[in-house]
Amino acid sequence: MATASNTPTSDALLASILKSLKDDKAEDIVQIDLRGKTEIGDYMVICSGRSTRQVSSISERLAQHVKDDFGRSPKIEGKETGDWVLIDTGDVIVHVFRPEVREFYQLEKMWLDGGEVAAQRN
Repeated sequence: MATASNTPTSDALLASILKSLKDDKAEDIVQIDLRGKTEIGDYMVICSGRSTRQVSSISERLAQHVKDDFGRSPKIEGKETGDWVLIDTGDVIVHVFRPEVREFYQLEKMWLDGGEVAAQRN
C-alpha cells in the first residue's frame, strides 16, 4: 500500500519506468495517476509493443531494470504469450500490450476520468 511518505519513491520509480519504456521503443505510453482511486498502486502505465517478441522483450528488460536499480523483483504475468504482459512493481503497475489486444481491452478508458489527460501519450 502506498503512503504519502513513499510518494517520492513511487515518482522516481515511475520516471525510471517511463525512461526504460521509451528507450525500448514502447509505443503510445500512457501514465495514469491512481492515488486516491485505489490502493493497488500509485500509478499505472499502459503501452504497446509492435509484436509479441517486442512485448516480451520490453517486459523482460523493464523487470530487470527495476530489479537492478530499485532492488525490487516485480511480479510478471503473461510473458509466455506476449499479447499482454503485466509487470507489478508494487507502486507502479505496467501493462505492455500488442496493439490489437490493447484496443480490445481499453484499460485506459476504465481508469482515466473524463477530464484527465494522458500525459505521456506519444
